Amino acid sequence: MAKITSIIDIGSNSVRLAIFQRSSRFGFSLIYELKSKVRISEGSYENNGLLQEIPMRRTISVLSEFIEIIRQYKSRKILCVATSAVRDAPNKAEFLKLVYQQCGIKIKVLDGDKEAFYGAIACANLLYKKNGVMIDIGGGSTECALIENGRLKQTISLNLGTIRLKELFWDKKIDRKQIRNFISKELEKISDSFKHQCIFGVGGSIRALAKLYIKKEGQATDMIHGSLMPVKKIESLMDKIIKSSEDKLLDLGISDERMDNIQGGLLILSSLLQYLEAREVIACGVGIREGVFLADLLRHHNYRFPPGINPSFEFIKDSLRKNKNLKMMKTCANKICSLMQKDFCIDQSAIELLKIAIDLYEIGVSTDFYHANKHAAYRVKYMLSYGYSHQQRLLVAMLLEFSEKKLPKECDMLRYNQVEYSLPCIQILSYIFALVRILCLGNSKKNVDISYKAGVLYINGIKKSFLLQEKILKLSIPKSLDVVFL
Repeated sequence: MAKITSIIDIGSNSVRLAIFQRSSRFGFSLIYELKSKVRISEGSYENNGLLQEIPMRRTISVLSEFIEIIRQYKSRKILCVATSAVRDAPNKAEFLKLVYQQCGIKIKVLDGDKEAFYGAIACANLLYKKNGVMIDIGGGSTECALIENGRLKQTISLNLGTIRLKELFWDKKIDRKQIRNFISKELEKISDSFKHQCIFGVGGSIRALAKLYIKKEGQATDMIHGSLMPVKKIESLMDKIIKSSEDKLLDLGISDERMDNIQGGLLILSSLLQYLEAREVIACGVGIREGVFLADLLRHHNYRFPPGINPSFEFIKDSLRKNKNLKMMKTCANKICSLMQKDFCIDQSAIELLKIAIDLYEIGVSTDFYHANKHAAYRVKYMLSYGYSHQQRLLVAMLLEFSEKKLPKECDMLRYNQVEYSLPCIQILSYIFALVRILCLGNSKKNVDISYKAGVLYINGIKKSFLLQEKILKLSIPKSLDVVFL
């Protein structure tokens, strides 16, 4: 099997890339993941399932950029799957042909049972419980799989999805009762054998619910994967979200990208929990992508790890991943810092420390991809011992911690009270760090040029890149800076 394998999942709402690295026969780790909300199903459910031209074009654009990233990671094996929106589309053959012609990707269109199979393989192998019913709520369909003793027993696919409900009902302001009736008719397809007290919850709506539940309960860890939610404790929270206005959803902490589909997702979930007589939901941070990877990895082992094998333990035992060449990111960061140096009081020592932070970013990936910045910051505080002052180490750690979408605040300065730079300066450095990571996605060869004048950063040459624009727009921008695309 290939050492590095790339999985692309074309869902109704988002297209996702996951890159896995094997360290031994059964040891592996997620080393990269990227999602783009291309919403290929947009307009299809109200047009007899036909994929529309603009969403197809968006999807193909992002897929071509995914290929650039895959090449950077030297991944020779690419497995690409598509689910509900594509399989239901009368013009799917046209879409598949366009993708192959423009991106060189062969897409495997999954039927409902196969989609459920991959989700079940992921849950059965990567959760701590081995008995339950997987529920995977997607944009176009919902898959259920009965798992007993870590083995898949039954699957079923339902024509229930967040985007399907949105276009057929929510957008048309149709009465909530009619939506529930539509869901109830689909649930009648599920046999009594699926009734189970334990549910393995897969999909963005369930992950968003788990995130809110963890915060509400004040739990010690914010890890979503494996988080247990008693049904009695989440019923009122789900009901509140389903009935809330958009303003109330914001107050509840629902993210912008979930705003227009979480209510449909939780309406499906609450109906299923009641129908299946469930008592608990275990949120699952894995899904189809991990299932496709594991099915390939374990194809000669009945899709199960041998007794006593845990892939996470195997990976840690095997080795820690080495950094790849980050020269391009450091060159880009150096250029932007030089342009803004005078206006934002960025001295040369701060620029050099930013370069060190860029070099060390991936030391956190080997611990956990989803919280890589936090793990990297923690490691730097205690491992960057020789040749650096406490103040320098803390600045590098702070830049690593805030190398994602968020900027540091005054309260964070209290935690890093030995850092000798001002908050505005650190915010600018943090933004530059996050920006160059996006601009250098896939070791990009795009003709992107950066210029700066009087508080405005001009980014020239990315208007044709939906992916880069989408990611940059999600970054928090320092108050003292404006960003313009040319």
